[in-house]
Amino acid sequence: MARRAPNIVLIICHDLGQYCRCYGADAPTPHVDELAARGVLFSNYHCSAAQCSPSRGSIMTGRMPHTNGLAGLAHLGFGYHPGERTLAMYLAEAGYETVLFGMQHETTADPATLGYSAVHGEPGRARDVMAKAAASLLSRGGDTARPFFYCVGTFEVHRPYHQAGYHHSDPVQVSVPPWLPDRPGIREDIAGLNGLVRELDGAVGLLSRALEQSGLAEETLVVFTTDHGLAMPRAKGTCFDAGMKTALIVSQPGAVPCGRVDNSLLANCDLLPTLLELAGVEPPDHLNGRSFAGLLTGRAHEPRHDVLLEMTWHDLYNPMRAVKTANRKYIRSFARLPLVYLPKDIWQSPSGREVWPEYYAEARPEEELYDLETDPMEYRNVADDPAYAADLARLRQRVLSEMDRTGDRLLQGPWPAPPRYIEAATGWSRSPSDREWFEQATNGDLACLMPRILR
Repeated sequence: MARRAPNIVLIICHDLGQYCRCYGADAPTPHVDELAARGVLFSNYHCSAAQCSPSRGSIMTGRMPHTNGLAGLAHLGFGYHPGERTLAMYLAEAGYETVLFGMQHETTADPATLGYSAVHGEPGRARDVMAKAAASLLSRGGDTARPFFYCVGTFEVHRPYHQAGYHHSDPVQVSVPPWLPDRPGIREDIAGLNGLVRELDGAVGLLSRALEQSGLAEETLVVFTTDHGLAMPRAKGTCFDAGMKTALIVSQPGAVPCGRVDNSLLANCDLLPTLLELAGVEPPDHLNGRSFAGLLTGRAHEPRHDVLLEMTWHDLYNPMRAVKTANRKYIRSFARLPLVYLPKDIWQSPSGREVWPEYYAEARPEEELYDLETDPMEYRNVADDPAYAADLARLRQRVLSEMDRTGDRLLQGPWPAPPRYIEAATGWSRSPSDREWFEQATNGDLACLMPRILR
């Protein structure tokens, strides 16, 4: 007898990157690690953009932010192009019940417009969100009449890190990730981050136990992922690996290999076609992603040779396009920018204050090229090194040709902000917020920040 389409539980947390012990980080994640031990851990999985809404949009549409329209934060006025289709819509058409628990960050409108037949709960603490999803699983009592898709979204581990009610670590005892300097403000933030990670991990354990108790574990594909890297310097808001590499764990007893690590080069726009294929739905042909279901089922898989990365708008204009191969990364900047951009939540943090002087003291070069074999932390830009001239030309052409092929708006010049963007954003206190300065920054001249920081 053919196996029926699996139930799908997709857990998406905020801002985690690969900060889990099963990925090699010194993080308090025993339940996430247990999920990885029961399934496949993808070690070389990348978001499309190291920011919330655009990355989530790629997960949910299988398309890059500049192609689906969600090129900036949803709550600041960015949104999908009319007619854009989401994972929940595709699965609903295939007969799935589609339910959202907790948060999404694709629209400020009714989440039902994203294809959900039911929505349970506003964004809250992870344990509350997971408890609602767990209760729903238990109420099914092994019912298999109709497959379901649960999207379970948590606000953790988004900043602020230091909140009441979380079990934070001792700053002296934490481990500093290798791309960051070991300074007091960095340690302070990691200590707070660990409190949120513990909360998230415990909530994952709660949901895992409920799935076992419901009798639905063997019928349910569980996917654990996040939108982008940690909200720390040189991660969120950048095209460095610390911002772009994200967790992806897939588990289903009896259907997915147990305890395997797969290092295939993947992008998060590949997830939608993969889940559709596993659900027995033919993926549409206009996607930027492609299915990697073969890596889960043992069938043939055509490997990627590269992944495309991007950013356009966050709290300020930070337009970049990039490509990563197995051993190189090329980044092209399309505005006058500081050496390393810090999103607002990082800028105001203890870790952000530790790195202001060096990150905003000089301008970012238009082109960056990194040899990932000799410089995995991406600190030595070799774009001007004659020994890498062929790599630079090849990857530059790859980025520009893909922009042309997909009709990237950046090729026409600066990408304008939505009408309500400046109105919403002018109150942010990153520096003196006079109108002239802010308009200069939002027109792509972020370098105007640099002399202000060092006064």
